[in-house]
Amino acid sequence: MASRYDCTDPDGLLTGMRLARAALGRGELVVFPTDTVYGIAADAFDAAAVQRLLDAKGRTRQSPPPVLIPGPATLDALAREVPQQVRDLVDEFWPGGLTVILGAQPSLDWDLGETRGTVALRMPDSRIALELLQEVGPLAVSSANSTGDPAAMDVDAAEAMLGDSVAVYLDGGSLAPHEGFAASTGSTIVDATGLATGHGLRIVRHGVVADAEIERVVGDDLRT
Repeated sequence: MASRYDCTDPDGLLTGMRLARAALGRGELVVFPTDTVYGIAADAFDAAAVQRLLDAKGRTRQSPPPVLIPGPATLDALAREVPQQVRDLVDEFWPGGLTVILGAQPSLDWDLGETRGTVALRMPDSRIALELLQEVGPLAVSSANSTGDPAAMDVDAAEAMLGDSVAVYLDGGSLAPHEGFAASTGSTIVDATGLATGHGLRIVRHGVVADAEIERVVGDDLRT
C-alpha cells in the first residue's frame, strides 16, 4: 500500500525523504513535486524499475522517460558530447524547465526504453527533487499521470491516477502554473543531437521556457 508524507512539515519531509530513498533503492516508484508538475520516478539504472514506471503510466518502450539530474556536472557523465550551445542553454535555464536531448554515453548500464542512443536530461528547480537527486543520483522521471490525462499539479491528482503502483508520495502542496502558461505545462524539450551534424537544434515540445528565450541563447542554431 502506498505511503504519503506531507513535505511542508519538517518531520514529514524527513520521514518521507528517507522512505523515498529506500523505496527507490528497492526498485519501487516515488512521486514528488518538481518545478513544473508532479513527477513519477524510478532509479534510472534499474531497468525493471523503469519498466514499472512505464507500466504505471500506460506507456510503451517507444516513449522513454527523461532523466532528472542534480547538476550540470552530471551532464558530462551521461551525455556522449555536450556542444557549447547546450552549455549556454544550461547556464541560462538550469535549474529550471528545460530538457535537453543529447547522445547518451554508450558505456551507460541502463535501459530507459527505445531511446535510439539518446537521453533527455534536466536539472529541476525544486528543493525536494534536488535533495533526492543529490542523495540517490539520476532518476528516470515522467509526469505523474496516466497517459492521455493532464499532468498532476498536486499529490491528490497523482495518487488518483497512479494509486498503489507508487510506493511513496511526497506531498509538496499544489504547484502554481508558470506565468503565461496553463496548468499541467511541463518543461520545454529541445533536441540537440543535430548540432554535431550541422542540422541545428529543434524544439520538440513547447513548455515553460518560451521559444523566443531558446532563440535568444542559440540564435541561428535554432531550426524550425
